[in-house]
Amino acid sequence: MSRPKRELRKKFVVFCEGDTEYNYIDAMRLKQGVELALKPINMQGGGYASFLEEIRKEASNNCLAKFIIIDFDRAKKHPGERPKLMELIEYCKLQNSSKKIPHFLILNNPDFEYIACLHIESYHGQDVKRYIEQTLGFGSIERFKSMREVYSYLNAKGNSYKRMLDGLREKIVVNHYRINKTSFEIKISHTDIMWEHESERGSNINELYEVIDW
Repeated sequence: MSRPKRELRKKFVVFCEGDTEYNYIDAMRLKQGVELALKPINMQGGGYASFLEEIRKEASNNCLAKFIIIDFDRAKKHPGERPKLMELIEYCKLQNSSKKIPHFLILNNPDFEYIACLHIESYHGQDVKRYIEQTLGFGSIERFKSMREVYSYLNAKGNSYKRMLDGLREKIVVNHYRINKTSFEIKISHTDIMWEHESERGSNINELYEVIDW
């Protein structure tokens, strides 16, 4: 008697820095039906170096790919953070060139709150803080960031992540990858870093959706 075929599960690890990202991706995990292990990282005082430290600690995670979701505004506001961001970029590149677990660096410019606004039908590039606090009526950006049901809010009443994906423009980071569905393998061949786009708002968060949805 033959053994029942074991169903392979698509497991990914996501490193994220804030409550908004955590709450959003936690709900997204249930909607997409994939196994996402979330690793929230407290960036207070630690900067991009905190990410790198945590990623190194979790180097042995058994998964198909890792996603490191960070905001670029920290590098803009604190000049000393840019070298730390470069270290993080080079670490991810090294993992990918060493044929280890692929590391997708996702860089939101300036931040995830901008990405959130792109979900909303009435958003057309306004100032993010003013739009969230006044137009959406949250009163404070902190109240929006702590909203547990942020995913549902951003994907209801005409709002959608598909609208957000369509609204993404210039990207600083682009990971070139291929997926072998037969062998359950994901490989990143190389990563482009385009600093000429740092003054333009955008993100490569589309890669997260593309990879977990195959």
